[in-house]
Amino acid sequence: MTTPKLPTILIVDDTPANLRLLAQLLADHQYEVRPVTKGTAALAAVRAAAPDLILLDIRMPDLDGYSVCEQLKADEATRSIPIIFLSALGDTDDKLKAFQVGGVDYITKPFHPEEVLARVRTHLALEQARSALEVANRELKEALVRQEYLARTDWLTGVLNRSHFFALGVHNFNNAVRYHRPLALMMFDIDHFKQVNDRFGHPAGDLVLQEVARVTIEQMRSADVIGRYGGEEFIVLLPNTGLDAAMTTAERLREQISQLEVVTERGVITVTVSIGVAEHLPSDESIERLIDRVDQALYAAKAQGRNCVVSW
Repeated sequence: MTTPKLPTILIVDDTPANLRLLAQLLADHQYEVRPVTKGTAALAAVRAAAPDLILLDIRMPDLDGYSVCEQLKADEATRSIPIIFLSALGDTDDKLKAFQVGGVDYITKPFHPEEVLARVRTHLALEQARSALEVANRELKEALVRQEYLARTDWLTGVLNRSHFFALGVHNFNNAVRYHRPLALMMFDIDHFKQVNDRFGHPAGDLVLQEVARVTIEQMRSADVIGRYGGEEFIVLLPNTGLDAAMTTAERLREQISQLEVVTERGVITVTVSIGVAEHLPSDESIERLIDRVDQALYAAKAQGRNCVVSW
């Protein structure tokens, strides 16, 4: 069974009697104590191994407690360590400065042991709660990012799902209309994909879909929008692209996919794709009309024997 780690407290005080008293008091109450007598030594000790809490004297010969605290709070790695000031100075201005430089509490000397212990326990508990909340917030943010990713991404291939592709398609279509920019669309289908599933099994078919998606992502620009439109059907939106450039891109993609070799337990799989291409026309009143025309082009590519590119 692992022994729980004791909270570590760094005590910084240039008076040996105070240092011994505090060290003994805290050690007797199950705290790991690290005593130092100088401000510079305190900075070195913290940066070597950050404590859970610091008890910091204000008046020290080399570097006063205010300066030590300011340096620790200026460092991202140490700024969250709670610092309780210890001082015989009882002036209100001294206490205010202690809080202004980043202290969480202030104990006036001569101190009462029970008061020291109570304040130490309180600020260790607060820091533990703050750390737990920070972790929970970070995990929540990560979960929200994952949820957002899953909401817009096809779980198998990693490209956009149909609904999110359509949303981005509408946005790009509206921009093309408003700013009179070219816009092209390509839709492609893996030829005879049912035979792949029948012969090699559905897990192998899934691997083929993933590899086809990977090649497509590699061949497209960062501005292009790639989606999985159906079972073995993909769709790609090409902003600021005319028909000729889109045909060139489609032919390059067709060739790259035809060279793909997917290694499975049942053998190596090669596939081809049929691709339909269309560009936005002034008569297109919506993205749906453009999708309809590219779908007709894909149908024509299949009718022409597959493994080819046809434009509408």
